[in-house]
Amino acid sequence: MTKQVVTLSGSASICEAVKLLNKEKIGCLVVLCDGKIEGILTERDLLHRVLEKGKNPKQTKVSDIMTREVIVGQPSMEVYEASSIMIKYKIKKLPIVDKNQSLIGIVTVTDVARATIVDKETIELVEALANMHMLER
Repeated sequence: MTKQVVTLSGSASICEAVKLLNKEKIGCLVVLCDGKIEGILTERDLLHRVLEKGKNPKQTKVSDIMTREVIVGQPSMEVYEASSIMIKYKIKKLPIVDKNQSLIGIVTVTDVARATIVDKETIELVEALANMHMLER
């Protein structure tokens, strides 16, 4: 789990969010309001909800296009449990929250790959996570 999660406010512009994503070299930002997860902004959100729709990134707010229904995990989870949730919901980022629903970290496909022993089964798992957008819904 990555403990230093990059976050921003839903009132930020898409332009500000993209600058932060590029600066930090990451693929998502967790949107917080009063310390609680309000949403998540991923590269896919930007592609589908901004670029494809022709929205102005300087005028569009993060809260207008972020994913609001965020699937989260618990700090006590094992890697295989987090991976299973990610595959089930076809997500590549899994914010981790404590019992008060406060953000304490995030697990990504990259984290899963780093944490597991590289064998045939692990390679298949990482490939499934990386290509889940191709799975039928």
